[in-house]
This record gives sequence, structure tokens and C-alpha cells, in this order.
Amino acid sequence: MIATESLSKRYPRVTALDRLSVDVTPGVTGLVGANGAGKSTLIKILLGLSPATEGRAAVLGLDVATEGQQIRSLVGYMPEHDCLPPDVSATEFVVHMARMSGLPPTAARERTADTLRHVGLYEERYRPMGGYSTGMKQRVKLAQALVHDPKLVLLDEPTNGLDPAGRDEMLGLIRRVHTDFGISVLVTSHLLGELERTSDQIVVIDGGKLLRASSTSDFTQATASLAVEVTDRESELLGLLTGAGLTAQASGHLLLVDIAGDDTYDTVRDAVAGLGVGLVRMEQRRHRIAELFIDEDTTPTREDAPSKEGDGRDAA
Repeated sequence: MIATESLSKRYPRVTALDRLSVDVTPGVTGLVGANGAGKSTLIKILLGLSPATEGRAAVLGLDVATEGQQIRSLVGYMPEHDCLPPDVSATEFVVHMARMSGLPPTAARERTADTLRHVGLYEERYRPMGGYSTGMKQRVKLAQALVHDPKLVLLDEPTNGLDPAGRDEMLGLIRRVHTDFGISVLVTSHLLGELERTSDQIVVIDGGKLLRASSTSDFTQATASLAVEVTDRESELLGLLTGAGLTAQASGHLLLVDIAGDDTYDTVRDAVAGLGVGLVRMEQRRHRIAELFIDEDTTPTREDAPSKEGDGRDAA
């Protein structure tokens, strides 16, 4: 879907992208990095809206340097910032965007109704958008990116400004864009937890450089650790497990036990039964993506990264 080779973008005082080479395959891809990491700059180059300083990039097999207009006809784009006219209804706006994408009037109206229904705005479609909540405005921006049935959509920080419930709803919509309609998605965020739940693959950049790119399952591959949660007496259980020759440690309300073999499960079960406590769960532990980068002492994965603009590297 997307391929870049040694892609760089330099401004007089800032390097926004630094020899970035990455391939994005069909599905939902999460592009993660702190504010100012180069995410928005990359999207603008991919859309043919900003020229690269050096290197090459292609979207759907089309060269971004020479075929930007054709790329934009095949791709949907949801910008990060609020850009909706307040005195226009969602229906009017999305129909206009559909016409701008080349749909005839009747098809534009039909596609608009279907798309607004998909994003959950069908009942509110005739209200002026100035009275919409942040979540509703984000849904309109998603709708206009989808209305012309693109092959790929680029979503720039689509959960910005949303509360936890609104973020979950938006992430569910994004996932359905691919599962229900077969449209591939590139979604940017500075919150790793969001992308972990939504994406098939993750690309991590910092300072315009590629840190890592792989499937989400590779990022979160199972570790040789067993997470054990009991109703009480954790410290006593820990003593029994270490006394039985297992390597174990407490992590909050969990005990993390190194798996030495299939007998480890039996040893844990017998120890819990011997204490007479309840076993809440016993499961092989999987990494969260954020843990991997905390271990590697990299900064762009902080879940609490500020949402304000960074140092300008993502500026238009």
C-alpha cells in the first residue's frame, strides 16, 4: 500500500524525516511517535502535498512526487486539526467532499447517507456542525475520508480530544473500516495502547527515524512468563513457588512465574490448592508494546505524552 525509500524532509532548522524506509501492507497499520516525531509530515508527503527533500515514496504503486493528484483520488484523509465549517450540516459537507472526489450528485448523496450512518451520525446529519461535540466532529472527518470509497485512508490522530469512551468508539469504527469494507488504514497516534488494540502492524518513528516496524503480534509475542492471580495470600504463594525451585516475582497483584516446562503449571496449581485460596487466573503473559520500548529506554511510546504540538516537526 505504501513504500518509502530513504525518505527525508528537511527544513532550515529541523529535520522532520531522516532517511525513512518502510513498507506498509494491506490492513490497519499504526504509525506511532511522540508529537513532533514526523508523522504528519509523512502523511503530507504521501498525499503529494509536500515534496520530500530526498528519497522516494509510493502510495498504491503511484509516485508521490509526480502522481499526487491520482493518489488523492484513491485515498481518504482525515486531518488532525478541526477544519469543519460551523454553519454547514454534516450532510452538506460530506456531499460536497464526495463531489470534490468525483462522485456524481446522486451517488454523492447516497454515499453520504450510508457513510454517516456507518459513523453513527445519521440522526444528527442535518444539524450545523458548529453545535457538534468533539466526538461528533471527529466522526464527520472520518466520514468525509470514507465517502468516495477509497482504497486507503490516512487518519492523523483521530482520537485527539476524545474521552476514553469516545476513543474506544472511534477505534472500533477504524477497525470496522477494514473488516467491513476492506479499506486499508494508516492511523497515527502518540498512544501505543490505542494502536495495540486496533492495528495489524505497527511502525514506530522518533525524530523522523524508523525505530521499528513489524506486525502487532510480533511486538506482543508471548513471553516465557506465567501470570498468576489469586484472591489473597500472594506472598505465601510466592514463597511456596520459589521453594519448589521456580523463579517468581511479585508484580502488583500478580505473580510472574518463569515457565521452566509443562510441570510449572502443575506446580502452581498444587501450590494454590494447598493454600486453599481462589485462583483468579493463570495465563501465559504477553508483552504490551509500551513495555518493550520502556525497556529499550525510548521516549515516543509514553502513554502520557502531551497532546499539544511538539517542536514543529509535524508542522504543515
